Amino acid sequence: MPTLSTQTLGYPRIGREREMKRALEAYWKGEMDADALWATFWEVAEAGWRDQLAAGIDHIGVGSASLYDPALDWAARLGLIPPRFRALAGLERYFAMARGADDIPALELTKWFDTNYHYLVPEVDAGDLLPADFSDFLALVERAQAILGTRAVPIVLGPVTLLRLARLEGDFDAALAALLPRYAALLDALQALGVAEVQLHEPALVQGDAALRAPLEKALAALAEVGVPLNLVTFFDDVGDAYPWLVRLPAEVITLDFTRGDTLGLVQRYGFPADKVLAAGVVDGRSVWRVQPAQVVPLVEALRALAPNLRASASASLQFVPYSAARETELSEALRGVLAFAEEKLAELATLAQGDMGAASAAWGRFRAFAPADPAVQGRVAALEPADFARAASYAERRPQQIALPLLPTTTIGSFPQTAEVRRMRARFRRGELTRAEYHAEVDAFIRHAIEIQEEIGLDVLVHGEFERSDMVEYFAQQLQGFAFTRYGWVQSFGSRYVRPPIIYADVARPAPMTTRAFEVAQALTEKPVKGMLTGPVTILNWSYPRVDIPRREIAYQIALALRDEIADLERAGARIIQVDEPALREGLPLQPARREAYLTWAVDAFRLATARARAATQIHTHMCYAEFGAILPAIDRLDADVISIENARSGDETLRELADYGYSREVGPGVYDIHSPVVPAPEFIHEKLAAFLTYLDPERVWVNPDCGLKTRAWHEVVPALESLVAAARELREKI
Repeated sequence: MPTLSTQTLGYPRIGREREMKRALEAYWKGEMDADALWATFWEVAEAGWRDQLAAGIDHIGVGSASLYDPALDWAARLGLIPPRFRALAGLERYFAMARGADDIPALELTKWFDTNYHYLVPEVDAGDLLPADFSDFLALVERAQAILGTRAVPIVLGPVTLLRLARLEGDFDAALAALLPRYAALLDALQALGVAEVQLHEPALVQGDAALRAPLEKALAALAEVGVPLNLVTFFDDVGDAYPWLVRLPAEVITLDFTRGDTLGLVQRYGFPADKVLAAGVVDGRSVWRVQPAQVVPLVEALRALAPNLRASASASLQFVPYSAARETELSEALRGVLAFAEEKLAELATLAQGDMGAASAAWGRFRAFAPADPAVQGRVAALEPADFARAASYAERRPQQIALPLLPTTTIGSFPQTAEVRRMRARFRRGELTRAEYHAEVDAFIRHAIEIQEEIGLDVLVHGEFERSDMVEYFAQQLQGFAFTRYGWVQSFGSRYVRPPIIYADVARPAPMTTRAFEVAQALTEKPVKGMLTGPVTILNWSYPRVDIPRREIAYQIALALRDEIADLERAGARIIQVDEPALREGLPLQPARREAYLTWAVDAFRLATARARAATQIHTHMCYAEFGAILPAIDRLDADVISIENARSGDETLRELADYGYSREVGPGVYDIHSPVVPAPEFIHEKLAAFLTYLDPERVWVNPDCGLKTRAWHEVVPALESLVAAARELREKI
């Protein structure tokens, strides 16, 4: 059997010890200069290239390494610099586009397709572009070639996807016409470097938008004329109806994702051109589980018969998984044996290319004996009835029974600054240097401080600050059965914000209350209402690595039942307002339209299952952020939350307008300022934002809150920002 060649589409770029996070934050604080920052960047990038070279990967994608975000990198290289940033230069301009600067709002931040990675949205005005400058990318490719030789394959974000994801000023076709000469010039420069192939990433093709055919055909026709071999790359789903024409575009290699959707069915139905290479994404770049030989070996054999020029590929960039499962020695051997992070996926590609999958089969056998089913949990899900998914009283009936608050009530989303002292406290507890009683005493001191500050500022609805929570998903997962946790399993969410997604490996249940102690401590310190704070079932699911042996719907229902029990305990503890955050509801939406309704049905049902048993007098809040919600407004409405808070500062009131146009009838808290920017808003700025909100919503339905939680900010930024928020709300109340 002939050996397959192998390829990658990107690699983790944060550093094994989170070197990039530390370097970025030190640079922003003025503790590191630009030369040291770039030195860290190159160390991390080169280490990733060497990992892939050592694994024997034949075609190594290079160019996904970034100081902050690749979409931002390509916007800067292509001259897509909005006028508000043009007085700045260099890294000052770059980070202003990412994070904002004094009186200069940052680019919008939103989810990269259906992942938990956030990209910065390019702003494109075809009539007002700066000159392109690809010097940094060409330097990166040359450096990679010095290590990898001809195995180095540049990764380029394709023009159609870039424009599809951008905020356009004017016509799509005009913008494409303006960008194509710039892309052609880049390919000319890459050809001069002697690259053997260029990966052109066009994942927008998996979204089922037929309108993308003409611009992609135009783009590929123009770029193919340069003469450098092109690898047209898609990922995250199958390409649906686009398949027949896509595989005939002038690209020498076509990369397709075989881990999601029905790409195999498309190849079987329509065939694959004999003169092209099919790079088959058969190793899942977004899953931490090893391939299962019983599934992948027949797939590869079927593809060998259909496409004589076959290449084994990761299905997507490996940035979505941590570096190494081998480091996680605290996990059981049976579980660790079926995990595959980036390093292991490189080995899987090599093993799959050689056709030897025996070790994987044995590992899966040991794991299945380690993680048996829980009949009590599965029986509880099986016994669910329609009444379990609906609150007994309508919103109109519930609202008069809920807590009375001033007009334009002020609150925050939940978390307060996770200072060095807070992180040190949690680390000491993990190391056993604090007893549980000592740890609780320190947490309680931070809660007291947060309550006192909120009282002084004058917020109407308070939060306890979440000082006991390192992460909004990890905290709950640690208290639920069926989850495993890594020590080194960090992945990038955006910029220097990294997360360690838990791994769901078995049935989920709640052994004991999770949040009532902290709530009771906080509520005892104030007469004002304190929100109970929970993470919703869909977000816990989507921000974890889920098991693959049962449907995601069933996992979501198991989590929802655990949260339903928690809500009942919070109510018994005196909570009148409970927030169940679902920021990841939108990101789980399938990219192919035909599969979206089924997902939204069970995702919304999971939220309703968690909240439906709440008393009518309990006000249920939810929070959503950094995604486009216009397409799922009926689903948001069906959540039946009493109050929804949304990210708004970077999206120009778009979601708010959509909610108003839809006729959303419950209460809304549009974010009044961007918590990911260090800029402290003035009261006048927030007053202006609130006045704009009132053109869409009645005052009785508007809450006043920041965009998101405040854990990443410092107290010296948080306090004046919230003072501005309260001052603006009070001033506007007097005018209504």
